[in-house]
Amino acid sequence: MKRTILYVVSAILLVGLIGIGIAVHRQNKADRQAEDKADQLIADLQQDGYAAPSKDQIVHVLGNDGGLVCADPGRALARAILLDKLGNGSGGPGARPVIADRKSIRGGLRIVQIYCPEKLDAVKSYVNDLKLSGGDQG
Repeated sequence: MKRTILYVVSAILLVGLIGIGIAVHRQNKADRQAEDKADQLIADLQQDGYAAPSKDQIVHVLGNDGGLVCADPGRALARAILLDKLGNGSGGPGARPVIADRKSIRGGLRIVQIYCPEKLDAVKSYVNDLKLSGGDQG
């Protein structure tokens, strides 16, 4: 009877340790992917002439899947936030739309390009419908 209990407890511990090992392996793989994508984003932003946030900030906010940016970039709320950010900065009744420079949205397009490229065409089609200055299509 004592051996049976010992074997059962040993088996439970073994299964638990295997589960923990798999979880840690998956987390490490996700962390490596997040860091690789953050490095790529930093390089692209610097190539475009932008000051990039720190790698830790990008990994924390975007993770390895783009976070909220890639959750559904074409949804109405995301579009409304983009249009608000492209305004004149005034709140309430003084808020007015402006013709923003196409460069001002390039960083967001880079995020979509790196983290969720399958959604890039939909985002670009929406952005191309906006009235933006500058001929560079990002």
